[in-house]
Order: sequence, then structure tokens, then C-alpha cells
Amino acid sequence: MKLYQSNASPNSRRVRIYLAEKGISMPLVPVDLGAREQFSAAYAAINPRRVVPTLVLEDGTAIGEVPAIQRYLEEIHPEPPLLGTTPKTKAQVAMWERRVESEGFAAVMEAVRNAVPALKGRAIAGPHDYEQIPALVERSRQRVRNFYTDFNARLADVPFMAGDAFSVADITGVVTVDFATKAAELPIRGEHTALKRWYDLVSARASMGA
Repeated sequence: MKLYQSNASPNSRRVRIYLAEKGISMPLVPVDLGAREQFSAAYAAINPRRVVPTLVLEDGTAIGEVPAIQRYLEEIHPEPPLLGTTPKTKAQVAMWERRVESEGFAAVMEAVRNAVPALKGRAIAGPHDYEQIPALVERSRQRVRNFYTDFNARLADVPFMAGDAFSVADITGVVTVDFATKAAELPIRGEHTALKRWYDLVSARASMGA
């Protein structure tokens, strides 16, 4: 197996952290997003959506989309479990990971892609061009602030995003906070003490440097 990815891609980082948590080693094939290498004919043949990351199996099968990549790897490398262990915990992890992705990660992405001059005409990742909508930026930033408030309340009751155990929901969560802080200048605020406690705990894991 090999992973086509970019160090500049938050989605790629989600998979790299997952691999580190699992202790899975595979070749990482760099895709230079700045040079628009994702739009090359060679990469488009691997992933027609022209986004990273993409996991390519030994038989040439290409798997895109972070949750699908993680699901495949979880099936062949079940330990340590990062997607839950029982029907209930698997559903809870899936639910909370989805919420973190849609309420936090996607909001940061929308804010950044509609504001950064270098992404003019590329407001949505993928094979098609979309113009930026500047009016979306402040709404997206408010969505991120609401994400912080909502998940601060959630983490006042549980140690990790999905409950008692570290999971992919926490991986997406820490990548979201780092992305928001660095790319949108939206760090965790002082009143979000439970969120900060969780962030300090999770970001100290060795895998976060992947």
C-alpha cells in the first residue's frame, strides 16, 4: 500500500495521524498542491476528484475520502481500535466524528477557501472551479466559534470527543483546531476550559507530529 498525500493538506494529516496511532508504515507519495500536481493527468488517473489523500492498495485499487481510508485500514489493522469496538461505540464514534467534521472542520475549510487569494476560483476542492463567496467567510468563522462552544460543553462531560476512548473523532478534532488556529486565526478561547483540557491532552500524543 501507499498513500498519496500532501503535508499542506489537513485531510492528509488526519490519515497520517491515524497511521501513527496504529503503527502502520507505508510509503507516502507527495502531491505538490502548490504546483497543482493534483490536476496532473497522472494523479487524475488515480483519483478523478483530484484531491488528497488517496490510499492505493497492492492490487492498484484507489480509495479516496478520509473516513473510507480509515475504515479500510481499521478492518485490516483492528488494533488499537480507533473506530469503536461494539455496535454502540462504533455508532457513537461515527456520529461524533461526523459532527466534528461537518460542524468544525468543514467550517474552517469554507472560511479559508473563500478568503485566501491563492484559492481564487478554487473555493471548493475537487475537479471543478468555483468562485469565492466573500460573504461566506464571516458566517464560516461564526460556525467555528459555535463549534468551540458546543464541543466545550460536550467535553465537560467526557474525556474524549466520542466518549471514554480516543478515536478518529479526536484526530479530526485536533486537526480542526490546529487548522482554525493557523489558517483562520481562530484559536481556542480562554473560556473554553474543557475544550482546552482535551486539546492539551490529545495534542501531546506522539502521533500528532505525523
